Amino acid sequence: MAHHHESLRERTLNNENLAGPEINRAGIGGNHGDLMDRTQNNENLTAPTPDLSAPLEKDFSNSPYSNGYHQHLDASHDSETALRKMRTAGSISITPELFEKLYLSPKTRVHGDLRTTVGNPTPLALLGFLLSLTPLSMDLMGWRGAGGNGAAGTGTYYFFGGLLMILGSLGEFLIGNTFPFVVFGSFGAFWLGWAATLQPFYNAYGAYSTTGVAADGLATVGFRSSYAFFFIAMAILCLVYLVCSLRTNVCFFMIFLTLVLAFCMLAGSFFEANNGNMTRSVNLQIAGGAFAFVTTLFGWWIFIAIMLASLDFPFELPVGDLSGFIKGASDKKARQESV
Repeated sequence: MAHHHESLRERTLNNENLAGPEINRAGIGGNHGDLMDRTQNNENLTAPTPDLSAPLEKDFSNSPYSNGYHQHLDASHDSETALRKMRTAGSISITPELFEKLYLSPKTRVHGDLRTTVGNPTPLALLGFLLSLTPLSMDLMGWRGAGGNGAAGTGTYYFFGGLLMILGSLGEFLIGNTFPFVVFGSFGAFWLGWAATLQPFYNAYGAYSTTGVAADGLATVGFRSSYAFFFIAMAILCLVYLVCSLRTNVCFFMIFLTLVLAFCMLAGSFFEANNGNMTRSVNLQIAGGAFAFVTTLFGWWIFIAIMLASLDFPFELPVGDLSGFIKGASDKKARQESV
């Protein structure tokens, strides 16, 4: 019994399949010994060996419960179970195209492995942006009697547009994605600024009132022109993002294109109101809301595409990858060095 117990212990340490039947070596060919060893070690015999040097969306290889491949496989797993575990989404290598779709940024080399160990912050920031801009665009267009520059959504601008986009921006910063980090951070600040302007506490428009009624400041030339210049500055910022987005995808490019137009329309609306052209001012505001609404359509498309890709759905939504449309400076340098 002691000898049998020692043999059983050695076989367990070697990850041998104690429950399965003995493998018939006859008729397998010259590689039957190697095949048996690989089967007993729960190797994937049907799929090609993955490139373990490639970055992974989630890498559990350093976990105390792993066997070096991402998941713990021991003698209690039969071959079918082992193969199924090896094909889970946690073991998928991220291609440059998938990386660009998930993070809205071309794949770059960074130090550390946070990209493989923490969640993707991109959809969180997109969610905050979309749940703020979607109702605001409808307010600007006056749908169902909405209006007031979206004042009813002040809390949404703080906690969705501001908080979630700032958190998403910090997440992008931690994993080394500079472009999404700057974009999400700047728009998080935009939503906080928009919400603060609508709050009487900050006296943004009350400071312009000459009647003692804070709300009267909204109709003054000083407030309208000052806020129009802010919209112009945002349009310039989005124009810079528009150029940079040529290295991302078509949807992200269209988001910034429509935002440039939306901010220009809103700035024109304020200027026309100062000129006394209220009809044209209202029309420009509606046009700005319409462009912003188109922005949200592309945003929702990207958000859905990222969520499907992050869960390894069997189908995907195309976003029009542009990461190879304009070659990066590092790619050109590498090509020149290889010549």
